[in-house]
Amino acid sequence: MRRSSSITILRAAALSAALATAAAAAAPEDARDAVAQARKRWAESPHGPLLERILPPTFDPSQLPEPDAPGSRLVVRFCVQCHNLPNPAMHDAAKWPRVVERMVLRMEGRGNLGELMQDMMGGISAPSAQETRRIVDYLRKYAQRPLDPNKYPDLKGPEGQAFRLACQQCHTLPDPKRHTEKEWRAVVARMEKNMQWMNRVVGTRHDPDEPQLKIDEIIGFLARHARRR
Repeated sequence: MRRSSSITILRAAALSAALATAAAAAAPEDARDAVAQARKRWAESPHGPLLERILPPTFDPSQLPEPDAPGSRLVVRFCVQCHNLPNPAMHDAAKWPRVVERMVLRMEGRGNLGELMQDMMGGISAPSAQETRRIVDYLRKYAQRPLDPNKYPDLKGPEGQAFRLACQQCHTLPDPKRHTEKEWRAVVARMEKNMQWMNRVVGTRHDPDEPQLKIDEIIGFLARHARRR
């Protein structure tokens, strides 16, 4: 009897997990609609200008790895409630669990700003424990793979220094072998837009004396070490 009961429980658990996975995979949320709804909410909120400036708007849901995967859907569903969509490569795998934990607390209105946080999070839903685990697993799977400086002695050269000084302002230094040269050129172009956006106060114009990224040198370093197809 005990064995039969145990088998029944295990089968029920397996069925429950399968249904949960299927439900997440078949979730009807459209990524672009979720982003549009979030921006509409920001426009109607007194906190909208703050929320909109947390992350740059240059990363599109279609650019997420496995955009139809359950983890990807959950990232779009919950993350864009409060800010523009994050790229999983923003952080390395070790950092994402702490970041997600902090974000979930804020979505629950229990962040570090007290009543203001509760007001800012009004109408926002937080993920369940199972959804949180799935989000963390997805982000860690596609997280930034840190560069090993011992493998790249020319990191101390002019091109390596241009790469290091620019990229480490926002995230851990990425391993050049993460992308091909062609992919790196697109990534660097997006990062340049991100940095221009983050360094600009809303409504201001470009300052001709603002330090400029040494794009050619950054591309030179990355191209030399990029993945070969």
